[in-house]
Amino acid sequence: MSTRPQLAAENRDVTGKKVAQLRRAGLLPAVVYGHGHASQPIQMDAREFSTLRRRVGRNALMDLTVGGSRPLPVLLQAVHEHPVNRSVLHADFFIVKMTEDMTVDVPINIVGESVAVDRMGGNLLHLRDSVQVRALPADLPSSLELDITPLDSFEVTLHVADLILPERVTLLTDPTEAIARVQPPRVEEAAQPEAAAEGAAEDENAEAPDGAGEGGEG
Repeated sequence: MSTRPQLAAENRDVTGKKVAQLRRAGLLPAVVYGHGHASQPIQMDAREFSTLRRRVGRNALMDLTVGGSRPLPVLLQAVHEHPVNRSVLHADFFIVKMTEDMTVDVPINIVGESVAVDRMGGNLLHLRDSVQVRALPADLPSSLELDITPLDSFEVTLHVADLILPERVTLLTDPTEAIARVQPPRVEEAAQPEAAAEGAAEDENAEAPDGAGEGGEG
């Protein structure tokens, strides 16, 4: 028996602009497709979907049952959200073949503490939010951790190669690409006294008469 998260859905006849009626009724319009399975409109309980989505995270494999049929192993391919309130408007599910590798983008999760940030006042720069990997559906990670502890100075840069990959996961992104570094804090205040000194010197030169400081009369 599968231990994957379970999600139930029903066939959907309502399409186009009329799907707004489904949302008002607490239902989420979606589609499921992949591996010879024609795109099939479905609908599910919106609250149940949101709860499961928060629990399993990204790239999670789940079993989708449509109208009581045999469960289909699927990945959440895409989620379409409202641009203002971020409520889920539509979801796409992709049927996977458990023996076939998949290529997906995996988000990077920052862990650890950086001396350059915590003690030296630097700003952590995220140069990449995700990387691309390939693995069997059951081995796909929901995220990859990047330990920023080595960022103990402003000269250190962490790269894709510094990510720790689980077994049976192949990295496709260039390992030499930079992921994170620490930017030094701005030193505007330190520059102000120097600027003031330069301004005072200019004032003195402007007030000095011609020939001053070149010796007495000849």
